[in-house]
Amino acid sequence: MTFRKALLAATMLALPLAAQAQPVTGFYIGAGAGVNLMTESDVNLQGPAVAGLTSSQRNGSVEFSTGYVGVLSLGYGYGNGLRAEIEGSYRENEVDSASGFQALSRPLRTDGKARSYGVMANAFYDIDLGAGSFVFPYVGAGLGYQWHEYSGVRVRGGNGSFTVDGDQGRFAYQAIAGLAFPINPNLSITAEYRFMGTQKVELDARAANGTRGTADVDNFNHSLLIGLRYAFGAAPAPAPVVAPTPAAAPAPARTFLVFFDFDRADLTDRARQIIGEAATNSRTGTTRIEVSGHADRSGTPQYNQRLSERRAAAVAAELERRGVARSAMSIQAFGESRPLVPTADGVREPQNRRVEIVLR
Repeated sequence: MTFRKALLAATMLALPLAAQAQPVTGFYIGAGAGVNLMTESDVNLQGPAVAGLTSSQRNGSVEFSTGYVGVLSLGYGYGNGLRAEIEGSYRENEVDSASGFQALSRPLRTDGKARSYGVMANAFYDIDLGAGSFVFPYVGAGLGYQWHEYSGVRVRGGNGSFTVDGDQGRFAYQAIAGLAFPINPNLSITAEYRFMGTQKVELDARAANGTRGTADVDNFNHSLLIGLRYAFGAAPAPAPVVAPTPAAAPAPARTFLVFFDFDRADLTDRARQIIGEAATNSRTGTTRIEVSGHADRSGTPQYNQRLSERRAAAVAAELERRGVARSAMSIQAFGESRPLVPTADGVREPQNRRVEIVLR
């Protein structure tokens, strides 16, 4: 099965199981494996083994077969799309062919392997495609240190050969693009492309006659990986939103009006009857009782204020006599400032000579 077919199969298997994509939060581990395509490497021979040879005779290139790559990582997601991780990786490719090296007669034959292994520090950004998405694209970049090794890499011609061996650690860099397919809030399948390169590497070289020198080689890699990522601190899927139960409408306020004779604050029989009804009703569903005294506009405002206070006090006393606690009442007086029937100053108006009992 080709890598392309494997990637397509993994993607299709993930789709039915996909959970809603969420940013990675907290620590996570990851692992991936796939194919590594190592680019053709220029090989420049140096030293006594190639003394006296022209540039075209001592320089050439080697090509590599498709190899493999493995990656392990430990990272941390910040919950906003940003992630940071430490990665360890291993790549290996066999030498496939060689060209150049005009000092060796044709045909050229090759064998040996090239390997790269080391650590990288990577930074990623997960691209949020919005609510309902089952995939997270991401991009990243990394810096680190890689050892590049040639193991028994030999180029042979009809009239000689040379071998490149050894390893050297060099500064490395990489660029990453991938897709994450969540299959539950913690576990995701990943598909990635990585380009990884290092500084030019200098390795040991020796000719068939035992003469030693060095070889400068390149190290550039294109990698395609399928992997798994497990997030330890994944946020739980949000609970379904439940519409709040509408609050019960408050019971309407009930108002009782107690009227008074002109310039009087004593209670009539009818007034006591209304206060008794208010006291009885206050025992069901009432949390606050307001007792407000009023006066008409006959007389001075100061006198009417005092008169409205006496009226409110008389009604409150009758409510208390009928079993309503004084602490349950709010007693206030407004004088002539709040007439039930607006009038000119000095006018006697019976409906304005009142106390309002409001049950709330």
